[in-house]
Amino acid sequence: HVKKRIEFGHWELDTVVSSRGKSKGCLATFAEMKTRFYIAIKMKDRSKDSMMKAIEQLVKALPKKAFKSFTSNKGKEFACYESVENQLEINFYFADPYSAWQRGTNENSNGLLREYYPKKTDLSSIDDNKLIEVIYELNTRPRKCLEFNSPFEAFLYELNNYE
Repeated sequence: HVKKRIEFGHWELDTVVSSRGKSKGCLATFAEMKTRFYIAIKMKDRSKDSMMKAIEQLVKALPKKAFKSFTSNKGKEFACYESVENQLEINFYFADPYSAWQRGTNENSNGLLREYYPKKTDLSSIDDNKLIEVIYELNTRPRKCLEFNSPFEAFLYELNNYE
């Protein structure tokens, strides 16, 4: 049911990082699979503590019913998975190594984000308000796969109608 995007509340997680050798700034990215709703949260570094803070920030901002599971790659920043499962009571899964296609929603959304912040961008210096504007633009863009609704509209529909 997760792969088929039938059920609301399953999220793919990833990080978008600054170029090697530059600042350690990065973004935690979250994509809800059914609605394609996408969120990026600035992190000071790619540590498990920074990722846990970003996940907690996301979970506090949305209703509990919006979270059934998280799926990520096996990056070191996701070593916080036990805390997510135990403290936040959200199931946490890992995609197979070198299988980005298993988290395609997030990978595609990260690609769209890179149109605004190319690989050479120092992500630690991006403006918070500008990041919010970019995420808003991505979430209000109609999608054919959503019958030309936007991810934002689909997400709100699910929040209002999902039991």
